[in-house]
This record gives sequence, structure tokens and C-alpha cells, in this order.
Amino acid sequence: MAGKNRDRFSTATRLKLLGEQTAARVYRSQNRRQARRSRLTGRAALLVLVLCSLIVALAYPMRQYVSQRGEITQEQQRMREAGGRVEELRDEKARLQDDVYVERLAREHLHLVKPGETGYTVFDPDARDKRRTDDGAADRPWYDNFWDGVDEADRPDQQP
Repeated sequence: MAGKNRDRFSTATRLKLLGEQTAARVYRSQNRRQARRSRLTGRAALLVLVLCSLIVALAYPMRQYVSQRGEITQEQQRMREAGGRVEELRDEKARLQDDVYVERLAREHLHLVKPGETGYTVFDPDARDKRRTDDGAADRPWYDNFWDGVDEADRPDQQP
């Protein structure tokens, strides 16, 4: 019996027992980790799948929403500009109801005079010479203007 006790408490036996216990602990902890990892990995994959599905499902409506908000902003700007133009036209309409204003426009633009008045047209000789030196598009045939436009389109841009 003394040999059995001595064998039981020998260093080799103790190391062997300690090694077996440590191996059992390591094996159990690895099994737990693997079980946890596999559950966590499945949950993570499901979460990623759900998030990707939501992103794909919401991407097109969000793009449409953003583009429609931009269009709404542009249309509101156009509406404000049109409102301003309406006001200008209302003012012009109100002015055209006035006979004095209409008479003044007829005198300025149409060179009309009242019976008994003498109308004069004054020509500025300097303006006539400037007009002749300035080759305006209205003074030339249409095909000259066309070819000048083609030639100008071929030239590189010049800095002013």
C-alpha cells in the first residue's frame, strides 16, 4: 500500500493528472467558444442580410424623394419668377389704360404727330458713319452671317 500511495503522489502522476485536467478544460472551453462563434456568426449573417435588404428596398424610394424635392424647389422658383412677371404685366396693363401714356408711346415709337403739328426726324451724321463701319448682321446677306458663324465656331476661344 505504501507503494500505491507513493505512486499516487509521484511527480509523474501529478503531472499526468494535471495535464489531463488542463486538456479537459481547454477542450471544454474550445467547444463552448465554437458553439458561441457559430451562433454569433449566424446571427451576424442574418443581421447583415436584413440590413442589406432594407438598404436595397429603401434606395430607390429615397433617390426618388431627393430628386422630387429638387424638382419641387425648381418649380417653386419658377412660380415666384412667373408671379413677378405677372405683376409687371399687370402694371403695364394698368399703364396702357391711360390715354396719355399710350399717346406718348405712339409719339416715341411710331413717330406719330397730332394734326397741325410738324414732325421732325434728326439724323446724326456720326452715327451713320459708325453704322457703316460696324458690319452689323442686319446689313449683310444671310449666308455671310451663316459662314461667319461657322468660321467663328472653328476658332479657339480668345480671352477678352
